[in-house]
Amino acid sequence: METTNGDLNRKLKMALVGGGQGSFIGRVHATAAILDNRAELVAGALSSNAERAKASAPAYDIADDRAYTSIDELVEKESARPEGDRVDFVSVATPNHTHFEIAKKAAEAGFNVICDKPMTFDLAQAEELLKVVEESGVVFAVSHNYTGYPLVRQVREMIQNGDLGEIQAIRSNYIQGWLRSRLEEEDNKQAAWRSDPSKSGAAGGFGDIGTHAYNLGRYMTGLIPAEISANLVAFEPGRKLDDYGHALIRYENGALGTVTASQISHGRENDLFIEIDGTKGAIQWRQEEPNQMVFRRNGHPHALYTRDPNAPHMNELGASACRLPAGHPEAFFEAFANVYRFSYDNMIKRATGQSFEARDTIYPNIYDGVDGMNFIQQSVASSAENGAWLPLKHSACRS
Repeated sequence: METTNGDLNRKLKMALVGGGQGSFIGRVHATAAILDNRAELVAGALSSNAERAKASAPAYDIADDRAYTSIDELVEKESARPEGDRVDFVSVATPNHTHFEIAKKAAEAGFNVICDKPMTFDLAQAEELLKVVEESGVVFAVSHNYTGYPLVRQVREMIQNGDLGEIQAIRSNYIQGWLRSRLEEEDNKQAAWRSDPSKSGAAGGFGDIGTHAYNLGRYMTGLIPAEISANLVAFEPGRKLDDYGHALIRYENGALGTVTASQISHGRENDLFIEIDGTKGAIQWRQEEPNQMVFRRNGHPHALYTRDPNAPHMNELGASACRLPAGHPEAFFEAFANVYRFSYDNMIKRATGQSFEARDTIYPNIYDGVDGMNFIQQSVASSAENGAWLPLKHSACRS
């Protein structure tokens, strides 16, 4: 699908924070951001280590004079550049405990932000960041990238159109096995910070992948959560944060939801799987097979929806997220890029003095980030009280 930057007449300019040598998600951000040729990566603070930050820049084709060693230096020097030459947005691809400071400084300086999830270290930081974003008027997106898959958006519009009837049940699971052993004690950087409460936050697996499962159900259905009961455990002896957990959610319309997150299930990779039951029909979708979705109705053959932008079964929201014809698989990078692509539309509106919608967006935004942090906090609190039912709806929660 061809896209342009409309009235801006140039590519958006990106700065990447994080993503230095050994990073996984930083390279994903950099690839997704430029996939549709609407942006270019021109600056970065790629590591908290100054030497590594400079050494990592050539791998991203970042010039030495824009290879910064901190978010403070990035904000100061990019702000001093002429309008149109300075960066338009900052992508945050760092461990959880650093998100708040980086995103806050970027937003206060007037730079748009795309931030990894979970959005902040704790809920208090998320609520403060929300105030900063609302006051600054910047575009703020959260990289819940699974919302970018075409068939996820297909289901979202089907539910909005009433094709499934009233939604009564959501079962969302994210199952991995990579932390079955104590990799955090084996010089594994990714495992080390995710298992460290001072860097990951109050939750381990539930914060890392449980938030994806929760967000996916919220995104597809639009249901408003009311209460949560959770049980989180660390099955690996000595591990400080949960590596397995369940949550039961009551929604305001009476529906029930379950979220299961595991990082200790042998042989499982990134199995994000969701089923949604409505009074008229039900769907199931699996992230590891993202180009297929099953729609079921009693008395009818099961319908296998494939990702096909030219097929009559695809609705507008699903088709607009596609780039390739049927049979050419689209997956992780393309879904990630859709978070960028649709946030770019609002960045361009802001840059050209037009008004834009900040709350009801097709991409996950600051309000979804607060919702996710509230989910983490209340899950941990409920588990600490032996699964007690606690409120889940936050004032920032969007439908």
